Amino acid sequence: MNETPHSLGTARTLWDLVVRRAGLTPGRPVLLQERRTLTFGELRTRAERVAAGLYGMGVRPGTVVAWQLPTRIETALLSLALARLGAVQSPVIPFYRDREVGFALRASKAEFFAVPGVWRGHDHTEMARRLGARGILEAYDTLPDGDPSVLPAPPAEGTSVRWIYWTSGTTSDPKGVLHTDRSLIAGGSCLAHALRLTPDDIGSIAFPYAHIGGPDYLVMLLLYGFPAVMFEHFALPDALAEYRRHGVTVAGGSTAFYSMFLAEQRKRPRTKVVPTLRLLAGGGAPKPPEVYHAVVRELGAQLTHGYGMTEVPMITMGDPEDTPENLATTEGRPPTGMEIRVVDGEIRLRGEAVCQGYLDPAQTAAAFDAEGFLRTGDLGRVTDSGHLVLTGRMKDVIIRKGENISAKEIEDLLAAHPAVADAAVIGLPDADRGELVCAVVEQPPDAAELTLPELVSYLRTQGLSVHKLPERLEVVTALPRNDTLRKVLKYKLRERFTQP
Repeated sequence: MNETPHSLGTARTLWDLVVRRAGLTPGRPVLLQERRTLTFGELRTRAERVAAGLYGMGVRPGTVVAWQLPTRIETALLSLALARLGAVQSPVIPFYRDREVGFALRASKAEFFAVPGVWRGHDHTEMARRLGARGILEAYDTLPDGDPSVLPAPPAEGTSVRWIYWTSGTTSDPKGVLHTDRSLIAGGSCLAHALRLTPDDIGSIAFPYAHIGGPDYLVMLLLYGFPAVMFEHFALPDALAEYRRHGVTVAGGSTAFYSMFLAEQRKRPRTKVVPTLRLLAGGGAPKPPEVYHAVVRELGAQLTHGYGMTEVPMITMGDPEDTPENLATTEGRPPTGMEIRVVDGEIRLRGEAVCQGYLDPAQTAAAFDAEGFLRTGDLGRVTDSGHLVLTGRMKDVIIRKGENISAKEIEDLLAAHPAVADAAVIGLPDADRGELVCAVVEQPPDAAELTLPELVSYLRTQGLSVHKLPERLEVVTALPRNDTLRKVLKYKLRERFTQP
């Protein structure tokens, strides 16, 4: 076979992509975890045996199987086994508990539920029983096994809904997002091509594999034939030994991950924290320009940041060969086939990587406009060069005395302050002004406590308009974040700091 990454991206289904890569480079490693290595050939063989085991338990094409499993080789095998069968799988982030898990099981009508047993002190099996889950299967280090000769033919098309992902539920019950094999392949293909990866790279999966980024990353590995190190529990500095031992060249996840690498680098500024690292990449949360410059300057690596969401895993991505200005201040450009339209400041999307909608038809109807564009709720603009600039969320615009204020603009400025490790800017109800601007700040260790006058003075020197200056400052030990890409949960800050 003489296939290129671009031609592999035309695979009809995820399983088709697995088969084609296994035929090209069966002996090359694909997943690395601690002292274990799985090759592309073994990935196909073992996943097919797991599929046969699941088939023997009653899993059929179209059967809904939920799984709440950590980032492990076994999790990837189980997921691919379900893809081989043509089942509908519903990944659930392993940190979710009764409310979110119960909602996902009920809404998806899952007939089977794979859990890790007791994991990190929490008994997932007991929780599954408490929630009345059906077909409970413990799948941490032991997976079903069977003879692949019993299996029906693999799915012939990739346009049917076979994935139900869940939004993070940061403001209400999570939404069930409907994806197909083709939408996930489209997202992963665009990401891989944008990053200019090669077969010589070694990646890393440091985020929950149950996140939409899981199949995104797997598609990249299958397209380019390079491996990735999997981290069941990611924490720095503990994980650094694995990065170094495997010679990781590409790492990241989100802005919080970049900041963690920078914090480690600053402990020993003269020694590169991961000697082989050439690229940090990610998305899922805003990236202040100063973070880009700090990564390039201090880590000696390139940083490319992109824009994606559960509904559309890859929308735009920075190009490693772009200008520093574009890499610092934009989210990159969309790939061929991703249409971006800005309507009254809101970003709307149409393309193969866009989801099919939501489990709730009413949510689907509200999310798409008359021309089939997904309403993202994000605000932004497209530059003359085709780069996307995010300016905030529609719900994240603070309206003070009738004037719209972008929280992101203020956050970007605060990110460069030496006494600020991270910051979130929120609007709080105010009887006279409608809303007031509140800056919630997380400070570096040993920093002198920041005061509101100091903060305001700094923002004035940065040229921030007077009407945008914060009227309130709250210093917290740690900003509340979700457990996937460590996105700040602003609704919790609003709840905490809104006066009763």
